[in-house]
Amino acid sequence: MNPKISELLARIQQMEREIEQEMKRKRAELQADFEETRVRFEREVLEQQRRFKTGLFKYILSADLRTALTAPIIYAVFFPMVLLDLSVTIYQHICFRAYGIPRVKRSDYFVYDRAHLAYLNLIEKINCAYCSYGNGLMAYGREVVARTEQYWCPIKHARKIMAAHPYYTGFVDFGDAESYKQELERLRNQLAEINQTSE
Repeated sequence: MNPKISELLARIQQMEREIEQEMKRKRAELQADFEETRVRFEREVLEQQRRFKTGLFKYILSADLRTALTAPIIYAVFFPMVLLDLSVTIYQHICFRAYGIPRVKRSDYFVYDRAHLAYLNLIEKINCAYCSYGNGLMAYGREVVARTEQYWCPIKHARKIMAAHPYYTGFVDFGDAESYKQELERLRNQLAEINQTSE
């Protein structure tokens, strides 16, 4: 890989670590603590949050017509999402095993911690769970497809792509046939070094 790109990637990783430290500081400021995968707030914080909670009946009555009309359409997407989830999971369990690609740990991508927020009513918590599932599914699917791409076609595109996955920067440059033939096996072997455990 180009030394300048390696240096820039190292700086990005350092900034990501700094962002995570700042987020930890902010959680501590809000008196949020983690018990394994659950969030626990101090009693005073929970009491303060409950003061901002909108009752279920008031929430339903205050919904505008646009929300009432689009809610069924929004929630109808749940069924294709479940089908996609099932398809991606079956795909990786069969194909990744066949090619020795480490499987993506599905549970790492689905986070449902907003249910612990005392200022959300039941409908808001369901809405948050729906969004968490959808975003988690897209991230999970993206990781599975990214590993597939690194195994089968680790070549950069000729034009810039939006929000490339983390493996993309290590791909071979577009049009560089010699490097592709030289690097393909190394890039495939690099997948074996991914330290995520399989499901």
